[in-house]
Amino acid sequence: MNEIIIELAEVNPTEFYGGKNNKNITLLKKYFPKIKIVVRGNKITAFGEEELLEVFEKQVDRLVAHYGKFNTLDDETVLQILESDENDNFGLDPDDNKVILHGVGGKIIKAQTQNQARLVEAMNYNDMVFAVGPAGTGKTYTGVALAVKALKDKQVKRIILTRPAVEAGENLGFLPGDLKEKLDPYMQPLYDALRDMIPKEKLDHYIENGIIQIAPMAFMRGRTLDNAFVILDEAQNTTHNQMKMFLTRMGKNAKFMITGDPGQIDLPRRMISGLKEAILVLGNVKGIGMVYLDDKDVIRHRLVKKVIEAYKQTEHHN
Repeated sequence: MNEIIIELAEVNPTEFYGGKNNKNITLLKKYFPKIKIVVRGNKITAFGEEELLEVFEKQVDRLVAHYGKFNTLDDETVLQILESDENDNFGLDPDDNKVILHGVGGKIIKAQTQNQARLVEAMNYNDMVFAVGPAGTGKTYTGVALAVKALKDKQVKRIILTRPAVEAGENLGFLPGDLKEKLDPYMQPLYDALRDMIPKEKLDHYIENGIIQIAPMAFMRGRTLDNAFVILDEAQNTTHNQMKMFLTRMGKNAKFMITGDPGQIDLPRRMISGLKEAILVLGNVKGIGMVYLDDKDVIRHRLVKKVIEAYKQTEHHN
């Protein structure tokens, strides 16, 4: 009797098997009655005739591909995949071109406004893109989604997310905990976006192995960033020197996205924002995309739009 062992890499075995009752494995056993299937940890061992084992392995590969794409796999989908033609991609190429990727639990993450769609398009055609707009317009979230997609599609080998920790200033040393614990509050929006898009076990693995790095601006100095999708968030709080330093870190096969809101600058007075300066200096450079989002792109609570508009009116009167 022949034997094959399929090792599930970067897949949550419990979810893939169908929960505590292994519903998906039960379906596989029913569909392949002549094969003995044993699961242990992240390994599926199958015993049977060589030809049947080949078919079984192909079908498991299709199930793994579906799970990898959509981060979910229910018993109904398992049946549909098993009963469909082996050349059928079964939704792996969605028709909706606004879909960026499928997050945790199959959550659809896509461009929700015209300007967000422009941001996705700009990133497809440029290696460096500035996304400029007020709070809640989805700049950071869309950027992280594009970075995760690039990693999934093996276009890059790592994701680097960074912010200038301006709010911390000299007070960083007085916060409790080690450096990571001190910085985490400033990186929270980036963690939140990642948790929507990558299952916890896989995200922990990526962070532990440096595949996803979340670090303050100061950690960028002296580095050349190759084969990476790099996002500089809250870029309005960079100085001239910080922005220039960051932009010149760009290495081979790298994608850079710079996001920020010129209306929320926390720098000391009279200090020029590196983001504002970069927009003026680099506005006409070929290969650099500039996408401007506005209050029409706000996708938080409906009151956020009203808050932005109210402050605009106040600023006009001052």
